[in-house]
Amino acid sequence: MEPIPNNIEEIDFQKYLLILQRRWIPAVGIFGVVVTLVSLYAFSLKPSYKAEGSLLIRTNRTASLTGLGETIGRVESLVNTNSPSDTQAKIVTSVPVLQETITALKLKDKQGKPVKIRDLSKQLKVESSKGTDILQVSYTDKNPTLAAKVVNKVIEAYIRNNIEANRAEAVSARKFILQQLPATESSVRRAEFALRQFKEENKIISLQEEASTTVKQISTLEEQIYQTQARLVEVTARAQKLQNQASINSQETVSLASLSQTPGIQQVLTQLQEAQSQLAIEQTRLQPTHPTIINLEAKVAVLKGLLKERLQEGVGSSQPVSQGNLQVGKLREGLIADFAHAEAERVGLAQQTTTLYHNWNIYKQRANTLPKLEQTQRQLERKLKASQTTYEALLSRLQEVQVAENQNIGNARVISPALIPDAPAASQKTMLLVGGGVVGAMLGIIAAFTLDLIDRSVKTVKEARELFQYTLLGVIPSVNRNGKHNSLRPGVEQSIPSVIGRDIPHFPVGDAYQMLQANLRFLSSDQELKAIVVTSSVAKEGKSQVAANLAVAIAQLGRRVLLVDADMRHPVQHHIWGMINAVGLSNVMVDQVGLDVAIQEVMPNLYVLPSGVLPPNPVALLDSQRMAALVGSFAKHYDFVIFDAPALAGTVDAAVLGKLADGILLVVRPGVVNSSSANAAKDFLKHSGQQVLGMVINGVNTKLEPDSYFYYTKEQMGQNFVPHNSLPSRHLSSVAAEHTKSLNKSYRKE
Repeated sequence: MEPIPNNIEEIDFQKYLLILQRRWIPAVGIFGVVVTLVSLYAFSLKPSYKAEGSLLIRTNRTASLTGLGETIGRVESLVNTNSPSDTQAKIVTSVPVLQETITALKLKDKQGKPVKIRDLSKQLKVESSKGTDILQVSYTDKNPTLAAKVVNKVIEAYIRNNIEANRAEAVSARKFILQQLPATESSVRRAEFALRQFKEENKIISLQEEASTTVKQISTLEEQIYQTQARLVEVTARAQKLQNQASINSQETVSLASLSQTPGIQQVLTQLQEAQSQLAIEQTRLQPTHPTIINLEAKVAVLKGLLKERLQEGVGSSQPVSQGNLQVGKLREGLIADFAHAEAERVGLAQQTTTLYHNWNIYKQRANTLPKLEQTQRQLERKLKASQTTYEALLSRLQEVQVAENQNIGNARVISPALIPDAPAASQKTMLLVGGGVVGAMLGIIAAFTLDLIDRSVKTVKEARELFQYTLLGVIPSVNRNGKHNSLRPGVEQSIPSVIGRDIPHFPVGDAYQMLQANLRFLSSDQELKAIVVTSSVAKEGKSQVAANLAVAIAQLGRRVLLVDADMRHPVQHHIWGMINAVGLSNVMVDQVGLDVAIQEVMPNLYVLPSGVLPPNPVALLDSQRMAALVGSFAKHYDFVIFDAPALAGTVDAAVLGKLADGILLVVRPGVVNSSSANAAKDFLKHSGQQVLGMVINGVNTKLEPDSYFYYTKEQMGQNFVPHNSLPSRHLSSVAAEHTKSLNKSYRKE
């Protein structure tokens, strides 16, 4: 999705302040003329008298003594930024108050008719004293006695209306409360009935206590169930063990215990056992048909029959009982008795567990219904409480408004009544003077902006960047008051540019040139710059100064630099370096002298080739094969070559040299070049296909530019000194390189 362009232009206040700084003389002149004219008019006016009275605006505190009616007539403000006295000031100048004043004092205008309310309000002023609750009521008139009467009458009428308004408010509140009381009382009764009916239907005394008791009972029952189940498991295991040891089941336990204690059964059982024993012995030595065997078998059969009959009589059923079970010894008899006791205990524990579970379910069901009952009860209680609160509040308010209705005190009292003024007021003159000053200031500002709008010259770095739209490689500040780095020399008509380190301090101009050379050095990552042409749109923009000082900045880094004065119309480099312009570039091109004679070393690593004798047609020399060969030779033998070319206005010298070098460095000086010349130079460079490396803004007045263009402050610029922590030139280069990268990123974004 493409971003939506923001068409709202931000207001640049700094830009407007800079315009006022540049055009302060005409602005101050117009301001002075306007103030003078207004002053003459103000002092020619006839005197008028101003009467003043004071009112204290405060809330009626009488009700606070009784505690009733404290909010009736309270003076408050709905807006946090205003005080209550601001609102009361509007009420003082309201129509009822002014109309009562006109009627009571019988105020007449010049035609003898009653004064109109709007005419009276124009002369009547009500102001709130800042930080207080005091209103200043004033009236201006040529009659001092009438002025005092008007102020006092206005204050009197306002206080009377305020008291009546408070009383009317109380009456209205009382009527409203009396209308609401019956319905509120009925609502309380309905809420009480609903709560009582709910408690009766659900058998509720105290749900909170019931919930606590229910939780405790559930916990107790769960503990008892756990203990009973554990006891049941233990008794069941013991009964099972006794049953296995006695080899009986639970149904035979009681029967065998009683049969084993019956004497008749035990006697027959003993005889039967003896007969069976004797039969077994005789069978071992006699034949089955032996009479003894037969008699014993018959005896055994008879005893069995007798035992069976007695068992049926003792047990009461025909269920067969084994003979082994009837042979109960004391050990088995004890086991049977223990088993019977354990079985009875098990049955009892099982019944107890069932009963506990039943009770637990009852409490659990009640506990599950308690939250819903509590919620319903809370709702009913809230309704009852709300109804009761409303009813009680209405009763309390009824008492308050009845007290307030009988009060006869307002929210204002007179601090100082208006006295007849002794001397005429000078406020009108003061207002005229202040108004004249404001109008004069506005007209001065308008004139300053108008003059600045008519002036088409480039005034700031920002305007230069917006106009040319080239990469900003450096900003050279101006440290002198007149904004010039140049000086005059005897016998030379034009001013001679100064050189850093020799004529001017290294800071801040030298640092600015170090930044410029670093920006040039890191401008192209593909191919290193070897030769550049320094030119400008028009003359007097300081191109020769920039070329010379840029050469010095590069030479200080240990690189061999050749500075060529290619301006064969108005050369100046030989003046800068104190050389004689007898031989130079023009002489070399016509083979009059060699390069070793024409080029001179003016400082370590810096070599200068002056322009030489001025030829009649410099373009013919520059646009030649000889010049192209010289440029190639310069680039081969020197690390960096700088050509000081003529301005672009009216000449093509810089364009010709630009095709031979790696690019053009354009010098722009605010206040010298105008927008027309700048646009012409820009179009010429574009149509001639020049490689413009960027531009350097020269002679910038730091007081008219934002701090963001410099890495030092305006205060340091004003001091014009070299800081004690200045870095060596090589270290400055690395610092400048890092700063250059950040500048280039910002330029690309723009």
